[in-house]
Amino acid sequence: MALRIKLPRSDRSSYLYEFGNTEPLAQAKGSFHSRIAFSAAHVVCDPWSASDPLSSAAIDYKATMAYRHHLWSLGFAVAEAMDTAQRGMGLDWQRSKELIAHSISEARSVGGHVACGAGTDQLAVSPNLTLEQVEAAYEEQCAYIEGLGGHIILMASRALAAVAKGPEDYERVYGKILGQVSRPVILHWLGDMFDPALAGYWGHKDIDSAMDVCLRIIRSHADKIDGIKISLLDASKEIVMRRQLPAHARMYTGDDFNYPELIKGDEAGYSHALLGIFDAIAPVASAALQALDAGQTDRYHELMDRTLPLSRHIFQKPTYAYKTGIVFMAYLNGHQSHFRMLGGAEGARSAIHLADLFVLADQAGLIADPELAAKRMELMLTMSGMD
Repeated sequence: MALRIKLPRSDRSSYLYEFGNTEPLAQAKGSFHSRIAFSAAHVVCDPWSASDPLSSAAIDYKATMAYRHHLWSLGFAVAEAMDTAQRGMGLDWQRSKELIAHSISEARSVGGHVACGAGTDQLAVSPNLTLEQVEAAYEEQCAYIEGLGGHIILMASRALAAVAKGPEDYERVYGKILGQVSRPVILHWLGDMFDPALAGYWGHKDIDSAMDVCLRIIRSHADKIDGIKISLLDASKEIVMRRQLPAHARMYTGDDFNYPELIKGDEAGYSHALLGIFDAIAPVASAALQALDAGQTDRYHELMDRTLPLSRHIFQKPTYAYKTGIVFMAYLNGHQSHFRMLGGAEGARSAIHLADLFVLADQAGLIADPELAAKRMELMLTMSGMD
């Protein structure tokens, strides 16, 4: 008998949704060869901690690391302590250090790969902030990660965006930090749709002008650049920049709206990936990337394209609230026992949004256990006041 669940609509009516639109895939293990694929990973908070969830929520490291093992088992590298882990929106630098140390240790235990976000979030943005303080903050975080043997993702800095007077300040700060790191880093260009505090990054509000500055930095420090992840949600801008990168530098797409086509690429090249949505779609994305390895581009698109409506829904405006949908997916699929988040971010999306997410996840073949998912969906709706 088909499993059905009562779901709400935005007009306050309800309907019965029948499960099973797309059969979940068997989870294939193994790595990828034609593309590098990082999944930025979420954190699981400890719901039984008495600490203040708005300022100092504790992390459940057992559940958090278990999810990273899940991602590694499916072939993904893990991008740690990034915005998907609520960095700067619930996760501070002190707890990021603990998280990074745990992840590097766990990665070594299974031969998994992890790269870790280094930023300046130990600084409070203030009128008296200086470039020297921004440089020192970057230096501290880079030294910590490299001291553990980790690979750096050099994150965009709110502090630098606040204090920089123009492109020359970005070139100064990045030049100093890149001159000190011991191995090539992945740069990180996060658009203001993900973090409004990063508006005008690289010293320009115009994307093309900002891109010129970023490319200048990459070319000037080619030996210290593994590649760049850009999250601008504009496929055309990513392709333009990808075609201008030095030959050795990789483009890592962070475009959660257009990733299937960007990863597949065109006659002039392709993008690798560093995506938050991989956290939520890992089983299907893994199978798609393995199909791409095998030259099965039709199968790749068949699988990856069916996740796109879910991704565009999770990352709809306000885009920075996407973490709520990522964690809700992990909860629905039994990867954690609760739907609680750092900073109380479980309340950042409406019940209607989460109900629609539930349907799109089923249609993408991403509901592993329909009975468990239905029970948890019904519990969330009951708590939201649905009879």
